[in-house]
Amino acid sequence: MRRIFAILLLIIVALGISLSLVKIPFGAPKTKVGRYYIEEGVEETGAANIVTSVVVSYRGFDTLGEVTVLFIAAIGLGAVLTAGVKEETRKTEPASLVLYTGCRLLFPLILIFGTYIFIHGHLTPGGGFQGGAIIASGFLLIYLGCRERRLSRIASNLAESLGGLTFVVIGLLGLVFGSYFLLNFLPKGTANALFSAGVIPIIYIAIGFKVGSELAGIIDNLIEES
Repeated sequence: MRRIFAILLLIIVALGISLSLVKIPFGAPKTKVGRYYIEEGVEETGAANIVTSVVVSYRGFDTLGEVTVLFIAAIGLGAVLTAGVKEETRKTEPASLVLYTGCRLLFPLILIFGTYIFIHGHLTPGGGFQGGAIIASGFLLIYLGCRERRLSRIASNLAESLGGLTFVVIGLLGLVFGSYFLLNFLPKGTANALFSAGVIPIIYIAIGFKVGSELAGIIDNLIEES
């Protein structure tokens, strides 16, 4: 009986997946919105990466909400892990020579690579979230290999605050110079050039610093708790 029930369940799931795949419009975009982004996105935003133009320009307010959710999560985690915990000096076991040497050599390269990702987010796949996550992985390597080092809370909070403030200020300037929040009011330049796409690269740099500092802070809190 159990085997029959399992077979019927698999048949229902397979039927549902098949019907869903049939309704997916493969090939050319079937919606006017998607076609509009593809055909007009580069000209309107100056960003060669269409995904970037959608994330930071067309639905930039939603991206601001995502960054806010990450900020609240970082604050909540820090509050939970530090509540009622007294500061005490712990003796940490040193890392192996390979890991210690690797963290010293790779950390600056990881920071450069993460910075490259969010600076070129309007030209190539990537952006602020991806670059910030890469930078946070560099701090994780520091915590694993160079265990006596810790993230500067002042520098982290400063980078996080400036990143979020820059995002909001650019959005408000859009209201000043135009008619809506996050208006791309700067010259768009030439597509595929580094200095192009107006405010989009600035927003991605701000997101990169904010996401990187927030994720690094979360890692720091988890390492301290462990």
